[in-house]
Amino acid sequence: MASPSKDFCTLCKEDNVTSDAVTWCTECEVFLCMDCEKHHKRSRTSKDHKTISAENYHELPSFIKETSNLCKVHDRKLELYCSFHACAACVQCIADKHQTCQTMKPLYDILKQVKSSAAVPLHEKDLNDLKENFDEIIEYLRNRIRTNAKQKTEGFRNIRSMRKSIDEYLNQLEQQLLKDLEIEHSKLKSQMETLMHEVNKRAKQIRKLQNEYSNMTKYATELQTYVGLKQIEKITSREWNYIEDLKSDSNLNERNLQVTTSPAISSILHDVKSFGEIEVDTLPCSVAKNAGRRDQAQYLVPVPTIDQIRPSFLNTLKVPKEHVFRCVDCCLLPNEEVALVDIDKSKVVKHFKFSDACFGVSSDGQVLVIAIPYQEHVIVMNLLDESKQKLEGIQVHRISLVKGNIYGTNLLNDTVNCYKFSGEMLWTLKHQDIYVPLGLALDTNGFIYVACHTSNKIVVISPDGKSCRTILNHDNGIKDPRSIAIGMKSGIMLVGSQTEGEDCLLFKL
Repeated sequence: MASPSKDFCTLCKEDNVTSDAVTWCTECEVFLCMDCEKHHKRSRTSKDHKTISAENYHELPSFIKETSNLCKVHDRKLELYCSFHACAACVQCIADKHQTCQTMKPLYDILKQVKSSAAVPLHEKDLNDLKENFDEIIEYLRNRIRTNAKQKTEGFRNIRSMRKSIDEYLNQLEQQLLKDLEIEHSKLKSQMETLMHEVNKRAKQIRKLQNEYSNMTKYATELQTYVGLKQIEKITSREWNYIEDLKSDSNLNERNLQVTTSPAISSILHDVKSFGEIEVDTLPCSVAKNAGRRDQAQYLVPVPTIDQIRPSFLNTLKVPKEHVFRCVDCCLLPNEEVALVDIDKSKVVKHFKFSDACFGVSSDGQVLVIAIPYQEHVIVMNLLDESKQKLEGIQVHRISLVKGNIYGTNLLNDTVNCYKFSGEMLWTLKHQDIYVPLGLALDTNGFIYVACHTSNKIVVISPDGKSCRTILNHDNGIKDPRSIAIGMKSGIMLVGSQTEGEDCLLFKL
């Protein structure tokens, strides 16, 4: 293949003729000059082939250009897809590797919706989240360098104010302490700059991949897009692991320069053998551990649209009538067991006191978010040190924290809202089907399910908050629903509904 600066027609080159290429055939995987392109479009076998300009071809990422329609092992066209191994295969591959696989599908059925699959927006979000995390860490490191510099200045000020009241005898001790301070600061600065250089390098790679991402989704073939998304998935997973490791170990811990001088130095000149000491006060880093997407599922397989979501009834969990029970919330545990919360008999493990009335709560294991609707804010509490901060201007009654975004229902104005973890609103939805919304939950594809208490409906909302539809109502046994939960692995939806007493209805999504 010719260099990107000068491409020659592949067909002409076979005849020892150098003609400038103008297009690239994604099916034949060859460059074409203007004359060959005309014949290519007229040929019965190639007239429907997709072509792109040579310039657009070179705008694709390198791993996309290396993707071929042919099997690397057997040099035959890739026509099948194995869901078990999550890979494309040719006919010969079945005999060699996939004899016992029962999940072979036509590759065309997988690729025809790949650009509209959930993988495209999810991986784009991964890239954006990675970039934001790297930018946040870089800014944090810059602030730490500035803070350490201020601490260094303050240290010099304290040292020299003491020096004014003592004679030449202490000059040697003073100089030694200043030297120690300079050494420790240099170490801190060097460590921070080295780490910032590494983080910045990775961030630049993500920004580069972001710039190439749009071209890939525009000009790459479906197979190339599939392979590209798989590669991006590996890259983003690797970078998420790097960020997680970076935030978990001690590299981002705050190291503060502190200078302590002896209080007796002004009166006991001859007994003092040291001007002071330099300490590095290490504290946990203040960069929030924003939750990235860890469930690297096969999002390349087509997912249902909002119109295709039709839950099927499974079972009813009956609560004994003799029990005085009020189902405030429900959830599906990781092993898909059901948990019902009895507020009268629950065992209190720990108290968290707040000055205002609390409504919905949610947690990702690292932080707890608490809805305070009548004060129009949300409290974010770090579960490690129980430190708290307020996100002002957020009025929600039930709340859910999923993949770094905050989702909430507002029963006063019948809306469902989505916010960034910083408190910035991403979208809000008000619809005639959403009336007195209470509980909400998300499925693995990002659809939001809302229990509308007064209208006896379960409404599903698209991940972008632009559309919604009712999927269950009174005819399906939904009555005064308060709570809802979804099992990510099983696709089972649990609805707390008042049928005969307080029951929970199970549906399969």
